[in-house]
Amino acid sequence: MKVIIAGGGTGGHLFPGLAVAEEFKNRDSAAEVIFVGTEYGIEAKVVPREGYPIMFLRAEKLAGVSTAKKVKAIMGTFLSIIDSYRIIRKVTPDIVIGVGGYASGAIMLTAVFLSIPTMILEQNSIPGLTNKILGKFVNTVCITYQESISYFPKARTFITGNPIRMQVLKGNIETAYSLFSLDKGLFTIFVFGGSSGAKSINIALVDALNYLYDLKDRIQFLHQTGTGDYENIREAYRKAGFKGTITPFIYQMGEAYAVADLVISRAGATTLAELTALGKPAILIPYPYAAGKHQELNARKLSEMGAARMVLDSELKGESLANHIRELYSHEAMRKEMQKSCKAIGRPEARERVVDMATSLMKQSKARG
Repeated sequence: MKVIIAGGGTGGHLFPGLAVAEEFKNRDSAAEVIFVGTEYGIEAKVVPREGYPIMFLRAEKLAGVSTAKKVKAIMGTFLSIIDSYRIIRKVTPDIVIGVGGYASGAIMLTAVFLSIPTMILEQNSIPGLTNKILGKFVNTVCITYQESISYFPKARTFITGNPIRMQVLKGNIETAYSLFSLDKGLFTIFVFGGSSGAKSINIALVDALNYLYDLKDRIQFLHQTGTGDYENIREAYRKAGFKGTITPFIYQMGEAYAVADLVISRAGATTLAELTALGKPAILIPYPYAAGKHQELNARKLSEMGAARMVLDSELKGESLANHIRELYSHEAMRKEMQKSCKAIGRPEARERVVDMATSLMKQSKARG
């Protein structure tokens, strides 16, 4: 069995693809899973580290860029179609799965043209441009939220949830304390703003430290800053005298979640899938420029269900963030209610459901062939 998983650009697109790849390998160790992306996306760094081969397309982002870059991206589309045809002919996949992002467009359409079974995963309530287009042509669309159905052909669209990597679900807390050099007796706050970090969260958190000095000996932080802010944020923690580990990027997300008593993060679809599957109390700060405000919509839904706190980026201040931290630290019963509400929403079985559907597609194709 040969599987191509195409797309990426951000962790929100890539990590569900890695979860699906892992499930294929769990079921059949001989299965070949090949990723296709661009040299500029997060997939170029993460996929080889996870042990999968990756092939690159000459694709560039089309939406949300200047006119000059749009022209360049359109020219790149023709090159990516050539690359896609070359890759498919070399790999001869049994199925091609798109996980979103501009890198998935050309190869998915090429697979459709060559009558290879195709499937896309849509993580958000409002699909991105690439998946909106691909949804009209592929065999199956797997969605996370009910609200997405209206964007795709109903007969070929199924609610599966957003696939989560096994390492996220099975993180070891003892390993985490050692890996991140954290103290076992302290309340641990895990802060991250996505795979590239989030400047507004970094700044607000550093300011929040000024209002938490009385808790300095009782709390600690694990903070993924992104590469741009790393040095400044690390120095700010050092000057404030708070304990914890500051790092540009965390690969071992399972351990990071395992050690966290409270999470402060953006509200990307993959992050929310992980938080709800694990039942982690969280303060969500939606990315304000997400398409259709889908991060705010998703975070608000969790907030209304008592599964998380939401703070809008425009209202994010150090003092108010510190108040949220203090309240959740002080009230264990409140955190337990959040955990209960989270787990009621979570879909930890999404990975298995997606691979079940992919397997069914491949069987149907072979039966016809």
